[in-house]
Amino acid sequence: MASKLKSIFKFLAPDSEKGQDGRDVWSSRTAFVLAAMGGAVGLGNLLRYPSVVFANNGVQWFIPYFLALLFLGIPLLLLEISIGQAYRGGSVIAYNSINKHTRGVGFGVITTGYIVSTYYVPILSWVMRYFRSSFQSPLPWTGRGNEFYTQDVIANAAPVPGTTSGGTVTSYTQYPGTGFVGETVGWCAFMWLAVYLCLFKGVGVTGRAVYFTMGLPVVMMFVLIGRSLSLPNAIDGVRLYFAEWHGDKLAGGQIWQAACGQIFFSIGVGFGYFTAYASYNSRYSNAVQDAVIISLCNSMYEILAGFAVFGIVGFLGLRPQDDVQLTTFSVGFLTYPLAIAEMPGANVWAVLFFLTLAFLGLSSAFALTESMVTLLCDSDLSKRFPRIVISTAVIVISFLLSLMYCSSFGFYLLDAMDTWINNLSLLFVAWCEGMVCTTLYRHRDVYKQVGWAAFLVYTGCYLMAMVLGVAVGHSVSPVAGAGVGFGLFIVGAVVSVLVAKTPDSVPPVFWGKSKWLSRFWWVAFYSGNQLTRDLNAVIATGKNWSIPVFWAPVIRYISCPILSIIMSFAYPAFYKLRMDPLHIFAFAVAHVIMVIVVVGLIFPRAFDIFIPPKQRENESMAYAPQVTIMGVSDGSAATEAGEGRDESQDFGSKGLEESK
Repeated sequence: MASKLKSIFKFLAPDSEKGQDGRDVWSSRTAFVLAAMGGAVGLGNLLRYPSVVFANNGVQWFIPYFLALLFLGIPLLLLEISIGQAYRGGSVIAYNSINKHTRGVGFGVITTGYIVSTYYVPILSWVMRYFRSSFQSPLPWTGRGNEFYTQDVIANAAPVPGTTSGGTVTSYTQYPGTGFVGETVGWCAFMWLAVYLCLFKGVGVTGRAVYFTMGLPVVMMFVLIGRSLSLPNAIDGVRLYFAEWHGDKLAGGQIWQAACGQIFFSIGVGFGYFTAYASYNSRYSNAVQDAVIISLCNSMYEILAGFAVFGIVGFLGLRPQDDVQLTTFSVGFLTYPLAIAEMPGANVWAVLFFLTLAFLGLSSAFALTESMVTLLCDSDLSKRFPRIVISTAVIVISFLLSLMYCSSFGFYLLDAMDTWINNLSLLFVAWCEGMVCTTLYRHRDVYKQVGWAAFLVYTGCYLMAMVLGVAVGHSVSPVAGAGVGFGLFIVGAVVSVLVAKTPDSVPPVFWGKSKWLSRFWWVAFYSGNQLTRDLNAVIATGKNWSIPVFWAPVIRYISCPILSIIMSFAYPAFYKLRMDPLHIFAFAVAHVIMVIVVVGLIFPRAFDIFIPPKQRENESMAYAPQVTIMGVSDGSAATEAGEGRDESQDFGSKGLEESK
């Protein structure tokens, strides 16, 4: 009997396979893709997406949506997967290999994802409360949906709003609720135990778990779609979703901002788990193809899941013209449950719906937590403690942190944290990811070719263009902001070209036809171009897809400006909530993460504890302009001269100078 139980446990929780370098690897490519999809596909796909589309209803929605997917989602996802796979480590190790001064970016990414996990699991506690109640007949929220949600599930005392007078806060919001909500605490402990069971032994057990946590929601989604579309008047909701055209909305900024935000939050870049998961890939996996598959499947899931919700919208007769507003929470805990209560066989559909939400949320929860576990397992801490001990400690600490969201004011704290972590620190660290990889990567080559003055002028003006451009856009007008932004960028580009030295390493194609174009290429495109070539030397072997040449320019000149614009909307929004202590706390936490990133730029040694000694000097590469660095995973300066470049190019006497 004992041997049978042991064999069953071994099947459900197998030991992780090992790569040639001794690092754990996924049992199959499918396991990695499903795990990454599990992180991407979560509550935001089934709940947030329909609420955003409802406010921007019509087929015109898909124009900004797919443009955002192409220029924001896929490029940043490809970045996170590629560096994790090539550098064989979590975000801190990966960004240390980009440049030792960007370690803080990697730590900021992980911290952001981890903080989200601590309030994400309490949301799943509410889902489980509904799931338990789904076995009661009649359903306990029948005829009292709002009361059941606010009084029975959330069970938070209503706050006393703060006041302002003449721009000055006269009183701060007060939260009379104290103590914990017992059932929420219990379900929170249960869900953290489930997260633990999905990651405690590494990618071996995670690779097994994702077949259930990702596979079952896909099957149940189609069941829910079929039931939703069979309801009376469901076709009215489908027309609202997919058969109306409101072209005038494309002239406003709201739909574009909503589409960019949805793509960004839905895919889940900036949380660290894609880099962590990719670090357990074979070093020569098809990263580009994986990124495309994950991003497209994520969008396909939420677009199809939209039919399940909009069938309900038609059934309930909801229209945005009637001042009806849907939010993530109202869709999941009010709109859908109220519709289910009116269906024949309501209990069955309630069980299926909330079980789907639970599995979707679970796969995202252990993905968010995995980035922190990987960080600690990659450090020297793993020499003292095995992964199972590290995982246990992380889960216990995470549960204790989650308790504040299980309190009688926890819902309001959760709402505040979700607002400012997503709208500030998440956007900031993702912006930093794109900027450092296309600006600081092998920057030594740049300043030694064109000089420090040209490098600093171009980079400084480009950064100021984004900062001052959005600031003027908010304080004066969008047109003035655009003028300031583009003006600063053009001035910086012209001045940097004028003060630059003429490089002795000739750029490719037409960029090398004149000294002016050559100088501009070095300051504007070199870092991103070399990162593309160096990553392709690893991930584009054999028949694998290559990172396209336009990938880095898209990140630097499209993705990063978009992120800066979206992030800029957070500060005016905070001014309206400055009398709320919970929002002040969450706003401060978001800025602590942002400060950590800046500290890493100035004091990179502060993060040495998270990086094994042999990898702390990964950034110290040989000075070799346009030469592909092949030893990207171990920090060596091995190079392959001539790959992908014109052999007639002359590097000059400085070409292989060591930067000691």
